[in-house]
Amino acid sequence: MFFINVINSYRNIVAICDSELIGKKFESKKFQLDIKESFYGKDKVSGDEAIKIMKKMRNEDATFNIVGKNSVNIALKIEVINKKGIKEIKGIPFALVLL
Repeated sequence: MFFINVINSYRNIVAICDSELIGKKFESKKFQLDIKESFYGKDKVSGDEAIKIMKKMRNEDATFNIVGKNSVNIALKIEVINKKGIKEIKGIPFALVLL
């Protein structure tokens, strides 16, 4: 399961994270991941629904904020990101994408 939120702005932002990460914070010396419900959304979706939304938004030139192993794997699978764009904080993979 995933939390996904499409934020409508000048350029839409898709925030997606693995459901078990919501509300958690991970820090390194220079960076921090603060996985807030207010940003990633309140509603859980299935993997199929997450794929559907991400494909649609990719075609609409959205930006993406992706956190968690499962979310990153989906994004890789549907070619929203590539392996070079993945970073980690405390073992949690994430990617930020401007298409």
